[in-house]
Amino acid sequence: MKILNRTERLNYLKENPEISVLIIGAGINGIGTFRDLGLQGLDVVLVDRGDYCSGASAASSHMVHGGIRYLENGEFTLVREAVKERNRLIENAPHLVNPLPTTFPIFKLFSGLLNAPLKFLGLMEKPAERGAFVIKIGMVVYDFFTRAQKTVPKHIFRNREKSLENFPDLNPKIIFTGTYYDGSMPSPERIAVELLKDTVKENSQAIPLNYVKVITAEQGKVIVQDEISGEKIALQPEIVVNSAGPWIDLVNDDLGEKSHFISGTKGSHVIMDHPQLRKALGENELFFENKDGRIVLIFPIEDKVMIGTSDLRIEHPDDVVITDEEIDYFFEMVARVFPKISLDRSQIVYTFSGVRPLQYTAGGRTGQISRNHKVGISEPTARREFPILSLIGGKWTSFRAFSEQATDKILSRLGVERRISTADLKIGGSNGLPIDPEARRALIREVSAESNIDKDRFEELLQFYGMQAIKLLHDYPGKISETLSACPEISAGEIEYFLEQEDVVHLDDLILRRTMLGKLGRISLAGLNQIAEVAAKNQNWTDDKRIEEVNRTKEIFEKRHIVNLK
Repeated sequence: MKILNRTERLNYLKENPEISVLIIGAGINGIGTFRDLGLQGLDVVLVDRGDYCSGASAASSHMVHGGIRYLENGEFTLVREAVKERNRLIENAPHLVNPLPTTFPIFKLFSGLLNAPLKFLGLMEKPAERGAFVIKIGMVVYDFFTRAQKTVPKHIFRNREKSLENFPDLNPKIIFTGTYYDGSMPSPERIAVELLKDTVKENSQAIPLNYVKVITAEQGKVIVQDEISGEKIALQPEIVVNSAGPWIDLVNDDLGEKSHFISGTKGSHVIMDHPQLRKALGENELFFENKDGRIVLIFPIEDKVMIGTSDLRIEHPDDVVITDEEIDYFFEMVARVFPKISLDRSQIVYTFSGVRPLQYTAGGRTGQISRNHKVGISEPTARREFPILSLIGGKWTSFRAFSEQATDKILSRLGVERRISTADLKIGGSNGLPIDPEARRALIREVSAESNIDKDRFEELLQFYGMQAIKLLHDYPGKISETLSACPEISAGEIEYFLEQEDVVHLDDLILRRTMLGKLGRISLAGLNQIAEVAAKNQNWTDDKRIEEVNRTKEIFEKRHIVNLK
């Protein structure tokens, strides 16, 4: 089956505007629902005014987690679902999601015992600091929820002496540490892209389109506009799915439907090049409670360290950026657990901020707003002939389950039977990827010998692309092994692969979402220019277009990520 390029897909929709489902918003909820509907054989179109996974879904804490702290809010069903989905992601995308030992430094013994009952009675807003007894109970319950799958080990509790042996730089005032397991996803954007590619490969009537904006709805049609050409297309869907995340209410307004579903909170992170802090973490994430009761994290991401996250109410989701106050907050919280390690703004290589699309709540502490999910249904009206299903809330970890629930509602309305479950489907390059370490080493030896590629280089490719790395070597012979002189983390072959097969429209799509070059501080101005030269040759860009794309990317780094490329 021929895979249509972006222009061909747009032309197809001009000639075939009647579709079963239109999904607005290509964050993880939209992509997950697109995948599930597409695998059921439906004709489904996914549009986003920006790039895939470029909004709230790109601004996650890069964790696949069950939400151990939600137990205190009594959200046992949410945690049980999330733990199961965490394990499924680890099993279904092992090249992109890995078990993550998560350590909780504990400073008190019995504190926090009354948090849950007092919150339930409405007598407590700001929780007391959680002590060892409460955290131990939480970890036992967490293990109970995951016992059947046995994807990750059980938790471990350590006294002060053992804790300081494992983490010599940890604050000596701790009395215990508890280590449990969640999951790490260093590149959520790649998971999103691989889900899209899997869907398109299986169903030619599943059509994703980035940089296509919804304008309005009229006479049973949704008018969308290609942000590149400016051309408008009138689509005629039977059902519209609004998965615009923090922008759900704004999109509904464009469609003529007033709603108040979302109560978003801003979350920011910094990524630092700090060898001392990275060494102090080992391979553990530190997940702990700051003085204000906010749960925060220090997270190992390859050779860098990510620190987050804030949780601030915000009125409008556009153009959120980190503030100096948030950075100061992060530095102060690190000092609480690693008092001998100092941080400096010069060590920051990247920052990012996003808005959590939480269910509307009229007050209270942001940390206590439910992370659960639901489908809001707006039935057809005289002016709007199609129903709108709004995907409200949710979290990265449980996107598959949420997408399944939304898909089942859509299938029921269309009178279509589900023909496949996504529960155990491998994602992208995980198909055929050896899990056994020796089997993987054997594969690396075999492929490196056949393709004359350095073993370490192929192992890097295998970890990022999974088995797709072998196809890259086949499709771009001689262009994968040698990396660019000004950006040794990427090759010309990889750049061409992204441009030709992954709907890259702008240079920043490639730097920020198809690769990890941007977030890990591995792109210089010279490297950006060299990548732009490869892209210009492949895409027949003029010199003016190439310069425009470089300047656009520099500006995005400066304004959204507070980084000046040098």
